[in-house]
Amino acid sequence: MGLLSNRIGRASLKPGDHIYSWRTAYVYAHHGIFVGENKVVHFTRGRGEEVGTGTVLDLLLLSSGPNRSQTPCPTCSVQLSDSSGVVSSCLDCFLAGGVLYRFEYAVNTALFLAKARGGTCTLAVSDEADAVVKRASYLLSNGGFRCYNVFKNNCEDFAIYCKTGLLVAEQGVVGQSGQAISIIGGPLAAVMSTPFRLLTTNLYGMAATAVGVYCASRYIADIGNRLDVVKVEVEDLTAGLTTGRVQVSEVMENRLMLPAQS
Repeated sequence: MGLLSNRIGRASLKPGDHIYSWRTAYVYAHHGIFVGENKVVHFTRGRGEEVGTGTVLDLLLLSSGPNRSQTPCPTCSVQLSDSSGVVSSCLDCFLAGGVLYRFEYAVNTALFLAKARGGTCTLAVSDEADAVVKRASYLLSNGGFRCYNVFKNNCEDFAIYCKTGLLVAEQGVVGQSGQAISIIGGPLAAVMSTPFRLLTTNLYGMAATAVGVYCASRYIADIGNRLDVVKVEVEDLTAGLTTGRVQVSEVMENRLMLPAQS
């Protein structure tokens, strides 16, 4: 993995890879799981767009939407234009004219913090490729990945779950993706660093403090570093009317109640 970019060529793709592509202006990236045979399973609100926050952020996300080809794809056009949730498309439709990148797992702390933008890597360890493809395929065929939410349950959360089986156990929170933390973490860093102005009036010092707060927020929230995560079988995630939220909480509660292993 490069320090500045995770860009890869198509020839290096392997089934089970977590891939992503930045949309126009690099406002956000769309994530998915490559399952082989030129197919990608991914989670979307519909048309490959991530809008729907109800905030001014929608204007930014819509303006950075995928570059659609004027020629409909005979394989994917109907599904991608009319469907939302977990979908399957060819690699070209997933990329929507963008560049291919691979999300990296089990990175060391120094490299994680060196990445200026969240949503490109994690401290968490990936499962074997067969397990990853199984989760993605199962969610495609059996109930999806709950309701889409750009901050709590988005395409990156879906791909990370497929790779690791990990979910954040807090009630109402399925995941907390790196790019969502980046969106929230920037303003948070500015607010949190304000008290440090009492310690320095140097512009560079204040900027360094804000960057430090931002990096710390990303590190603490990363799913590979959190204590409130639990491994959930994909069959359990899709079973029942609760579609995961209550079940995830119950699994976490049961784990906490187990006696310590000797």
